[in-house]
Amino acid sequence: MTTIRTAHPDEIPALVQYPDDAERNDATRAYLTDLLGKGCTRPQWCLVAQDGDRLVGSVVLWSLPGGEAPTDVVLLEAPWGDPELATGLGLLTEAATVARAHGATRLGHAIDSPAQAPQFQRDRERRIDLLSRSGFAVARDGRRFRWLAGAELPAQDPRLHFRSLAELGPDPFVDLLEALLADTADARLGADVRAHGPRRAAELLFEETAELDHEPQWWEIGYDADGSPAVVSLPASNPSFPVIGFVGVAPDHRGRGYSRSVVARGTRILVENGATEIRGDCDVENIAMYKGFQRAGYDNFADRLEFARSL
Repeated sequence: MTTIRTAHPDEIPALVQYPDDAERNDATRAYLTDLLGKGCTRPQWCLVAQDGDRLVGSVVLWSLPGGEAPTDVVLLEAPWGDPELATGLGLLTEAATVARAHGATRLGHAIDSPAQAPQFQRDRERRIDLLSRSGFAVARDGRRFRWLAGAELPAQDPRLHFRSLAELGPDPFVDLLEALLADTADARLGADVRAHGPRRAAELLFEETAELDHEPQWWEIGYDADGSPAVVSLPASNPSFPVIGFVGVAPDHRGRGYSRSVVARGTRILVENGATEIRGDCDVENIAMYKGFQRAGYDNFADRLEFARSL
């Protein structure tokens, strides 16, 4: 009989261990240790499945550092050979119960491919099946990009003049985000627009991105020669890496190569503040931003399916 329960102190940070996969075992320990140290999870948010005297599954609730309510699940492991996926379903059901008790109203989960550190999400199709059975739906089919120190720093665009959040205050940023979101190719952001309208969706995007570590002078609007706002750049750091938190090109200025320009600007800001590895994501349907990352010297190192479910 399989039991779903909170992990015991002596089971953290190892959780499920695989006898023939030391790399994944080491990555689990290091990743969970880091999450606990940064306040992205808590021991009571670490759940395991026990069958007899063995741990056969796990799931961990995640938030931004210090968050009171979890927003995502990570380190999801289960017996993937089980046709019914019973253990995985039990883990996600209990995770939803714990998340609700801490005030969460939705949960997300991302599957990266190819499988890689720190979660090594093998058995991709079985994972997708489990999430679907548990009430999750695809929120975005994304592509992940990475810039590493040693690569050429992308050149800056002399056509743009930048002014920062410290100088402008938030209103011009929300105004420009509203214009961007009214015509977005991003599935997740488009869903926010349909749910809340462009203005509130813009406010939520600004507020959520502001939860990442950043300085007001890092966030900028780039103005075209005619004085109109052309691009917005919101570089930041998440708990793992410096990131191109959000970038976008105003609808009236698209088709002029500014997607590369705005990625280059955020990259420069982060490098000047010590970044040696920078990551960024975009929707596969956002062809302009996909090309913008590539033309700024970023490598498309993984694909990411983002899932979400309401609680």
